[in-house]
Amino acid sequence: MDIGEYSATAGASLYWFRVSRNLEAFFRMKRNNFSVVNKIVQSSPAVKQPKLEFCSSLKQTQVSTVVLDWGSLPHHVVLRIFQYLPLIDRARASSVCRRWNEVFHIPDLWRKFEFELNQSATSYFRSTHPDLIQQIIKKHAVHLQYVSFKVDSSTESAEAACDILSQLVNCSIQTLGLISTAKPSFMNVSKAHFVSALTVVFVNSKSLSSIKIEDTPVDDPSLKILVANNSDTLRLLKMSSCPHVSSDGILCVADHCQGLKELALNYYILSDELLLALSSETHVNLEHLRIDVVSENPGQIEFHPIKKHSWDALIKHSPGVNVVMYFFLYEEEFEPFFKEETPVTHLYFGRSVSKAILGQIGLNCPRLIELVVCANGLQPLDNELICIAEHCKNLTALGLSECEVSCSAFVEFVRLCGRRLTQLSIMEEVLIPDDNYSLDDVHTEVSKYLGRVWFPDVMPIW
Repeated sequence: MDIGEYSATAGASLYWFRVSRNLEAFFRMKRNNFSVVNKIVQSSPAVKQPKLEFCSSLKQTQVSTVVLDWGSLPHHVVLRIFQYLPLIDRARASSVCRRWNEVFHIPDLWRKFEFELNQSATSYFRSTHPDLIQQIIKKHAVHLQYVSFKVDSSTESAEAACDILSQLVNCSIQTLGLISTAKPSFMNVSKAHFVSALTVVFVNSKSLSSIKIEDTPVDDPSLKILVANNSDTLRLLKMSSCPHVSSDGILCVADHCQGLKELALNYYILSDELLLALSSETHVNLEHLRIDVVSENPGQIEFHPIKKHSWDALIKHSPGVNVVMYFFLYEEEFEPFFKEETPVTHLYFGRSVSKAILGQIGLNCPRLIELVVCANGLQPLDNELICIAEHCKNLTALGLSECEVSCSAFVEFVRLCGRRLTQLSIMEEVLIPDDNYSLDDVHTEVSKYLGRVWFPDVMPIW
């Protein structure tokens, strides 16, 4: 029976339950045997009324009173309520009565769970209580399907996550995510400890479809265990900033997981062989490839070029793939990139990028959809932006921060792109007034070409 069928009797109860700001007061009310009273009028406008001559004896509408106790709500109604509650309130609600405690242990309630592991001295977030963790491992490990671990910057929290993973021997997890809210704490855990814990899940789940293990000490041997047990189910793998993984490890995943549709990795493990493996006839069409190009110490990493024929093979096999590249490089490290056609669709530059590189993007990135430039030198990017507008016919989004563009060039850029620009985020400081346009004029002209009201972004004054 659908929840909507209970609107006449339980609707008011559900409403006040959801808006109650003090669950403890509500639980005390329950224990004191308070009940909800609904009045149901027997006659209804939807029901054909008898003629008056046959009902002369009825002098008033009869009203019946139904007493509905919270404990008598159907299981599926209580389950829906529990799904909206924070974990701590859900646990408290389970102590109200036996019926609610039964709902608390229904498998559907435990298919999705996020373990929050924080040290009180280093985090403001509330941590999942250890007793509840043990109860989940003991009673609900087999029900867990969508699981994430959110840890703070402390090594202790990451080690606690590994301890929990090691105990999930009866799990059937489909989605696994390891998330550090601050500096990657998993990297501070012993590699042997982390890999051993992760292997337990890889071996026992056998149905993993989505894995996010970025900034962790995962290695090639553990990836081989992953594909050996989940090759038919794996669809998404995010593992940027994993220094113990080589291109051979990723190639093993691509070779064995023919259903892989989304992949996120560091550029240093991207290779021609990997792109060709993802382009094989037996492999499904890749939908999303994210590549992080990161350098912490300039000059210490030599970035290898990817051959054009490898990119061409990927696009021929997966013509709709989004190739997303995040660059955190110093200007002198861009030399291997964009010298020839690159099928990138989304480009994000987190550090300063030179005029020369932006000019190459206009000539060699015909599939570009989105471009974000966080910083550039003091030289205006007029010609580079116009080149991008002329050659990147799919461009729909642009973001500029610490750059300089003359107002005339910016208006021309918008005119060339027209209404396909659905996102245009330009800091006011970027635009340099000239003889043709002031900042006020730019607002009017750009709005005209976009077909909607547009203003440059303004830095907030705190």
